[in-house]
Amino acid sequence: MTERLDGRRIAVLVADGFEQVEMTEPVKALKQAGATVEIVSPASGQVTGHKHLDKGDSFPVDVPLDRAEPDGYDGLLIPGGVHSPDELRQSARALGFVRSFFEAGKPVAAICHGPQLLISAGVVEGCEMTGFKAIQVDLENAGARVYDREVVVDEGLVTSRSPDDIPAFNAKMIEEFAEGRHSDRMA
Repeated sequence: MTERLDGRRIAVLVADGFEQVEMTEPVKALKQAGATVEIVSPASGQVTGHKHLDKGDSFPVDVPLDRAEPDGYDGLLIPGGVHSPDELRQSARALGFVRSFFEAGKPVAAICHGPQLLISAGVVEGCEMTGFKAIQVDLENAGARVYDREVVVDEGLVTSRSPDDIPAFNAKMIEEFAEGRHSDRMA
């Protein structure tokens, strides 16, 4: 990856039960590209991942969701896992946080079940996307054009299906985050 993200601040929105590798590997790639990365969560203190169905490691929350200001971030990463997106999509604050990135045309990357949060935020209609096989019909029902590919990019929105897709996801995420705002997607 030749793109650099020096000076860019990226929010990683998670709740307990995110798929750990879908956070740790993209975060590593973002940091290697020069970005400042902050975990934003409704959890206080720490948030715990999953390694498929097993409990994973805990990570410090950098910014509690109720204090996170979307204007202070240049991009948003939403890891998957079943539990994290499911909890986040029930939070009006999380939904508003996500919508603000779309309204500003800022790049967003979501993998696996992460796009479920985008469905609940009401931002997928007309977007080209992918996601974990089990949620592809949900994306279609919400108005997205869905493709079963390792990564799909649409005006700054990067989506992938599973941990197997992380290398392609990371490459496109870095590229789109380096490009910055996408005025064609701004509300």
